[in-house]
Amino acid sequence: MECIEVKTKENRERPRLIVVVPCYNEEAVLPITSKLFLDELNAMIADGKIAEDSRILFVNDGSKDQTWPIITGLSEQDTHFAGISQSRNRGHQNAVLAGLMEAKDRCDITISIDCDGQDDMHAMEEMVDAYRGGADIVYGVRDNRDSDSWFKRTTAQGFYKFLNKMGAEVVYNHADYRLVSSQVLDAFSDFKEVNLFLRGMFPLVGFKSACVYYTRNARMADESHYPLKKMIGLAADGITSLSNKPIQIITNVGIGVSLIGFVGVLWALIEALLGHTVGGWASLTCIVCFLGGIQLLSLGVIGEYVGKTYLETKHRPRYIISACTGNWHSEK
Repeated sequence: MECIEVKTKENRERPRLIVVVPCYNEEAVLPITSKLFLDELNAMIADGKIAEDSRILFVNDGSKDQTWPIITGLSEQDTHFAGISQSRNRGHQNAVLAGLMEAKDRCDITISIDCDGQDDMHAMEEMVDAYRGGADIVYGVRDNRDSDSWFKRTTAQGFYKFLNKMGAEVVYNHADYRLVSSQVLDAFSDFKEVNLFLRGMFPLVGFKSACVYYTRNARMADESHYPLKKMIGLAADGITSLSNKPIQIITNVGIGVSLIGFVGVLWALIEALLGHTVGGWASLTCIVCFLGGIQLLSLGVIGEYVGKTYLETKHRPRYIISACTGNWHSEK
């Protein structure tokens, strides 16, 4: 088989960077972190690590407060700021995807980072260095969780371990802070899943990757928009979107319960033939409740997969852009 040279538009010496920042009801924190994002961007431009026309792209995820007016105001003050707005709230993963897909044809690399300022912005420079060294995906990884409460630290660590055991390939202690080259994004655009779990999907794309470790800070203002309920939902999406291992576990449990039931039937017949049987309401109730619980749990897991299959077959758009700032629109 003859190999051909694949030419890409990427420039590793001084790439054009677009920082993708998903925003949902961030009016309290956005005026603070936007300045920090700009300072970091300007510092990398001054050091000659990225192109002068690099941008910070805010993705408004259907916010109900003044987030979008703030974004439009920032874009008017400085051309390095730009923004797009989704037609409604679609969730964090869809907002990140919208920013990446809208940016992929306008840059050499993207870095996705949350708006709250918890992820160390200085790690972006290390990510760019890793890209210039040959990596196409650079994962931002927390080096510790000392700033978290015991409960959050324990559940988060269990979250990553559980995902890996369930067959979802994820980078330990990595969320959605990552650098991705335009070449990777071009390949990633062929992934058409509606049920998104980006931190588990990017490892599936392949390409050379690296990790940058950083210390996570406290949120700079307001409260987190990602409570425990959403984290549990994200874990469920990650498992059911990337792995069929829960179905395999149900099958194994079903086989085990069936074998136990078969042995129980033989035992009951033998006891009946020997005349040792007596009426037992408690034992019968326990067996019925146990088997009923197993069946309902199994149906629930199977139903989750059926529901996701149903959503995938609809082929609905994963995001809809209703507005964008003038400077972003003029680049088309």
